[in-house]
Amino acid sequence: MKPPASHSTPSSHTAALVVFAKAPIPGQVKTRLCPPLTPDEAATLHGSFVLDTVERTKAATRRFDLPVDRYLACAPSSDHAFFKIMEARQGIRLIDQMGDGLGERMAGVFDRLFARGYQSVVLVGTDVPTLPLDEYQRAFSLLKSHDLVLGPARDGGYYLVGLTRPEPGLFTGIPWSTDLVLRTTEEKARSLGLAMALTAPWRDADTIDDLTALIEADRLDRNKPKHERVFSSRTSGALQLIAERLRVRLTHYPSTARGAP
Repeated sequence: MKPPASHSTPSSHTAALVVFAKAPIPGQVKTRLCPPLTPDEAATLHGSFVLDTVERTKAATRRFDLPVDRYLACAPSSDHAFFKIMEARQGIRLIDQMGDGLGERMAGVFDRLFARGYQSVVLVGTDVPTLPLDEYQRAFSLLKSHDLVLGPARDGGYYLVGLTRPEPGLFTGIPWSTDLVLRTTEEKARSLGLAMALTAPWRDADTIDDLTALIEADRLDRNKPKHERVFSSRTSGALQLIAERLRVRLTHYPSTARGAP
């Protein structure tokens, strides 16, 4: 097994902001959206979300002058061309996800970054492309007086987790991909004696209902002045194209569009 990626140079920063992402490989990402999306469409949308999150974390660190190092935690490998392009174009450091399950992979990223000397680490997923920039600032601010910060997702999971020290037990025995993730994690935190705080609840993009809500939010966003828009032009274009294709499929192939057998 090759050693974990360590695409970084020494830093004086004591905090790290990590984007936890998969490469946009058709059939391996956003599978709960297929159907009605094709694997290629789902992968394209996922790739756009990853780019959005990388760009928005960069914008947040600049707007609020956050003294943090930005990382991209990569699966299946930081050697994937998609991640190499992110490293070169976005000035983000790469680190491999390692482990058999989601909890083990997240815990591993925290362990390795704390071992590098960071005193606070915030990890965010890529399914919240419209998350307000000040929520990143809020997460780090909360970690000054709390051990743990969680970003509640409206489906019962969480989109963000931040810690001030390694807590591998926080990620074991969690019913991942269910509506019990946040509740179980909160119970774990209390049993571990962690002082916990929450950022704003936000809707992620896992299901067709989430996608429909995102398409509608983008439609409303496009009515705003350009400087006030939240969606990137890239993701907005992808959502508009998907919306049109879904309308055609719903009209001509209603069973397939709704995911029926």
